[in-house]
Amino acid sequence: MLGDTTQNLALILWQLSPELILLLTGLIILLVDAIRPHQADQGWSPYAALAGLVVALVACITLLGQPPATVLAVLTLDGLALVAKILALVSVGMVALFSGPYMQEHSRHQGAFYALLIFATLAITLVAGASNLVLIFLAVDFLSITSYILTGYLREDRRSSEAAIKYFLYGAALSAMMLYGMSLLFGLTGATDLHAIAAQLGAGTTEHVTVLLAMLFVMAGLGFKVAAVPFHQWAPDAYEGAPTPVTAFLSLGPKVAGFAVLARFLLFALPQFQVDWTTLLLSLSAMTMTGGNLIAIWQKNIKRLLAYSSIAQAGYLMIGLVAVSGGGLASLLFYLAVYLFANLGAFAVVLAMSRGELGEQIEDYAGLSQRSPGLALAMLLFLLSLAGIPPLAGFVGKVNLFVAAVNEGLIWLVVVGVLNSVISLYYYLQVVRQIYLLPPTSEEPVSIPRPITTTLLIATAGVLVLGIYPSLLLPLIETAVQAFFGG
Repeated sequence: MLGDTTQNLALILWQLSPELILLLTGLIILLVDAIRPHQADQGWSPYAALAGLVVALVACITLLGQPPATVLAVLTLDGLALVAKILALVSVGMVALFSGPYMQEHSRHQGAFYALLIFATLAITLVAGASNLVLIFLAVDFLSITSYILTGYLREDRRSSEAAIKYFLYGAALSAMMLYGMSLLFGLTGATDLHAIAAQLGAGTTEHVTVLLAMLFVMAGLGFKVAAVPFHQWAPDAYEGAPTPVTAFLSLGPKVAGFAVLARFLLFALPQFQVDWTTLLLSLSAMTMTGGNLIAIWQKNIKRLLAYSSIAQAGYLMIGLVAVSGGGLASLLFYLAVYLFANLGAFAVVLAMSRGELGEQIEDYAGLSQRSPGLALAMLLFLLSLAGIPPLAGFVGKVNLFVAAVNEGLIWLVVVGVLNSVISLYYYLQVVRQIYLLPPTSEEPVSIPRPITTTLLIATAGVLVLGIYPSLLLPLIETAVQAFFGG
């Protein structure tokens, strides 16, 4: 009996090892930061965070290939959860890597910043595997709270504080709306487990209209996390006002969490209502793609442009949920992976350009090809990948999404997606025009710290290698998705 108990405990600890490693890493960084004076050199903190993220990533990789399992009755360990965790760990690792020079210039409280970043990653890993309404709400709110604090981390910066307040107020309202939707589901079914909810709803004893109302409220709260139209209003101000490393995190981390939990909630709790939520997602996808791309055309600030670009990317990602039975979920996860490298690479360029006397306006990129040819070429590759130009990874990602939609007969949605890709190419090329066709405002070369250079090399390799050899990653994701569906 004791041997069985010990074996079960060891299994649970292994299954929870990524979360436990992140928790321990965050606590250690906070402890060391508390006993060291803030004036002391804190260059260790990004590397401590990076080390914890790498160890957690290794723990996730060791769990790949394991059969789906339920941990502590509220967490599911399956292909979807593991892929989402890996994407989150890689993306936050890149953010931690390139944020060091920025934080050294702008804050003496670096340890707390990286601890918050680790805790936000922990929240994402919990959201990715949550299969219970209570844990979904707590984990999403945990992610929201850490994101609010990170957004307003530069307390002396008025823009940062203003962005955090706007983000908090909007998020609090939609969080309450999501909680109300969850309470409706609990009232209808008497259950908080997603599978139990589906079983009760499948009995046909609940009112269809009430279920749809609950679904709308929950999807509104999760739509806020992925910045889908019309729940996107927080994103431009938060992206512009937040510290640039935080903006990079917000552009990807919440999306990974939001799409993972949205897929699990819709597929596990509401499978009988797939026609209803598919119809809703169709509208949201088209509106999000179109709204994000059209408004991006008029932006003069590079961070706001990337904010609206991120909104549009959420619209493309929704195609994967709409076409979920046609291979869309694997396409969604693959697109998140290629979006990771292109978007974080673009923000690494923004971070390099934002140092010293340089600003964040698009016109500040004039003549960058003469001042820093390597940085200019990297930005060109990242923007073209975001636009979906071959042979870069963004092209392969979009093609997979569109093929999944075609398999479901959603030709009109593919047409909307292609037209929006053309629109996005227009405003991305406006930045390229500044970089390559206009004279520089200064002849001084752009100084690029080593951490940012390393990040740029990783991101460039990602958009090139996954564009030419998508088979390095796509089959692994497809296998994980098959395990998620029980295949």
